[in-house]
Amino acid sequence: MNRKAKIVATIGPASQDEVVLERLVRAGVNVARMNFSHGTHEEHAQHIASIQRVSKKLNIPVGILQDLQGPKIRVGELPAPIQLSEGETVHLYTTGTTPPPGQGQKIPVDFRQLFDSVRTSDRLLLDDGRLTLEVVSVKERSLAARVVIGGPLSSHKGINLPGVRLRIPGFTEKDEDDLAFGISQDVDAVAISFVRSAEDVRKVRYAMERFSKGKGQPLLIAKLEKPEAVDNLDSILDDVDGVMVARGDLGVELPPERVPALQKHIIRVANARGKLVITATQMLESMISNPLPTRAEASDVANAIFDGTDAVMLSAESASGKYPVEAVQMMDRIVCEAESHFLEWGKGAATTEEFTANDAASMARAAQALANDKNVTAIACFTMRGQTAWLISKIRPRVPIMAFTPALETWRRLAFLWGVNPHQVPFANSLEEMLSYVDSSLMRSDVVQSGDQVVLVCGFPVGSVRPPNMALLHNVGE
Repeated sequence: MNRKAKIVATIGPASQDEVVLERLVRAGVNVARMNFSHGTHEEHAQHIASIQRVSKKLNIPVGILQDLQGPKIRVGELPAPIQLSEGETVHLYTTGTTPPPGQGQKIPVDFRQLFDSVRTSDRLLLDDGRLTLEVVSVKERSLAARVVIGGPLSSHKGINLPGVRLRIPGFTEKDEDDLAFGISQDVDAVAISFVRSAEDVRKVRYAMERFSKGKGQPLLIAKLEKPEAVDNLDSILDDVDGVMVARGDLGVELPPERVPALQKHIIRVANARGKLVITATQMLESMISNPLPTRAEASDVANAIFDGTDAVMLSAESASGKYPVEAVQMMDRIVCEAESHFLEWGKGAATTEEFTANDAASMARAAQALANDKNVTAIACFTMRGQTAWLISKIRPRVPIMAFTPALETWRRLAFLWGVNPHQVPFANSLEEMLSYVDSSLMRSDVVQSGDQVVLVCGFPVGSVRPPNMALLHNVGE
């Protein structure tokens, strides 16, 4: 079966070797996520180069997603893992300063502004909410807290402060430096962390414009991890190309029972606005250490597909787990099985007036109507910047979308889009030339055979960069 939803895999110690990367791409990875919470620019440059070599070798487009750290609060470097016991008092202090005097275990924190933001009785959640501390007292560069829920704690675990408004910018100096580097490396998309408002997004957009210096900008993805982001979803969608349902931090900042309904809401609204949606976090979590997922995890992945997500994401499963390739293979099988039942359970086609208002979207719907009414095998589109394929993807046609582009940058970015099979072809100066390129590529694929009928969508005159304005039925090979 030709899988439509895309798989995003985080690259890390378990998957950064070029041999493993090739196995991951062959197993079905469409997008490689580079987590800039870890690693140096030199290391990321090496991994990006490896991914691009594998993509070129296999002639399979692999999009590169740069995930900026954002104002993430983390535990600093501990000499060894520690055990926190319920009822004990611990002391958190700024990394690089002298630990506070007195009894109790000392925990360094690499975020000085934490101590400006919290107050007595506030709760701190560590390690994705596995440990809970209650603040007893706060000083300028340290605080004392009582352990409410204990457990083991190791270096660099995250700290969440539900209900606390941090007095910090959402786009940090590190993010800005990392973004400039990512754009210099031609990343295809940038994910911004801990978005709270449209203003956070616009700051990153302005920086992208500055660093891009007139060339094409990466896609901009807002990670929805804070309650404020959910409240401001409509205005955030005005300024981004897509969103990520980042269920880990979202489920710590908000009660976990709210996350399933919020996931459905976010996916529905984003699809209605024609935006890309990635569903992420703990999808096959048990495969970090086990060769098979739980049945609940399989159901979780399938339900994200039924909700209408464009892509599903692996985090630690592919970055640091024991079974990175097997996790991708399992994700592929679950998605394909879910998609075979999409007509029974699925949702997600964009149907609102806002999305159908422009001429290009109307042309995409005309192609879908032709595909539904005729014995059509696929919808083919010729696109310079990928927008035509994006629009067709969002109407969720029942047949595969074959997208043809002469631009390498567009070829890679098409890898993010639901249902789209990207093909790189030479630039066409006429309709006849374009049909020739489309025919030869289609007949080399495993989707279309000579004599099959396809709907071709493109802009006319051919060769001009313009929205699609033509849809025609074409018999492949004639």
